[in-house]
Amino acid sequence: MNGRTIGRIALYAVIAAAALAVLYPLAYTALASFMTPDESAQYPPKMFPSHLYFGSFREVLELVPLQTFLMNSFIVSIAIMVGQAITAAMAAYAFVYVPFRGRAFWFALFVSTMMIPWEVTVIPNYLTVKSWGWLDSYQGLIVPFIASGFSVFLLRQFFLQLPRELFEAARIDGCGHVRHLARIVLPLSRPALASLGVYAFLNAWNMYLWPLLVTNSDAKRTVQIGISMLQFQEVTVWNLVLAGVTLVLLPSLLLLALGLKQLVRGLTAGAVKG
Repeated sequence: MNGRTIGRIALYAVIAAAALAVLYPLAYTALASFMTPDESAQYPPKMFPSHLYFGSFREVLELVPLQTFLMNSFIVSIAIMVGQAITAAMAAYAFVYVPFRGRAFWFALFVSTMMIPWEVTVIPNYLTVKSWGWLDSYQGLIVPFIASGFSVFLLRQFFLQLPRELFEAARIDGCGHVRHLARIVLPLSRPALASLGVYAFLNAWNMYLWPLLVTNSDAKRTVQIGISMLQFQEVTVWNLVLAGVTLVLLPSLLLLALGLKQLVRGLTAGAVKG
């Protein structure tokens, strides 16, 4: 074997090892959720259950109202996803197609918000939500996240790649900005919108600190809070915790499976010319 073949084999070996390191926690979580309490407490831990035990999932649904938490997370995540898509599309369109004074400055200011740690804005957002009476409500969970600097940046960069001739031809035909955005720009930007949708949904689905701060009843809590309720101070039954984690992971994995192609297309759009 020549040096190039050896190098390729070594590269594939490193990639395979990295893939196994990433997949192992997911595989162990799914397999351990089918173990009995005694099997999950064994040391050293077992990788495979002796038989499929479905009692963990039944006990999880009995201990915490996971169905309510899942519904709340779906509502919040979908609302944030749609809200970010709408606000980002309009803002990105303005930065690309609407000339106004200081456009470069305002875009730079917009993008600079990506460098501000989210933790810095927790207290101002909490005080604002509290003053509006939005604690323990869907508004308090959704509104602070319906706009994002990253979302605007992503769509603006994609809009810049669209042929400028389409905009000029649409203007000659009497097409206004709203119609141009709805009929031409958005249909051509489906890969970027799909990427933004997957990104926004997963971020919202995995939120923990903000729902913990603004909710105080099971009626509005999300799944991440529900999973923490499965850990007790006296003892932690790991098969129950991992069964709950498995149920929470299913929507995320399903979304990635369905939207992976569009996600990759959106993230790599414009990376290669030709």
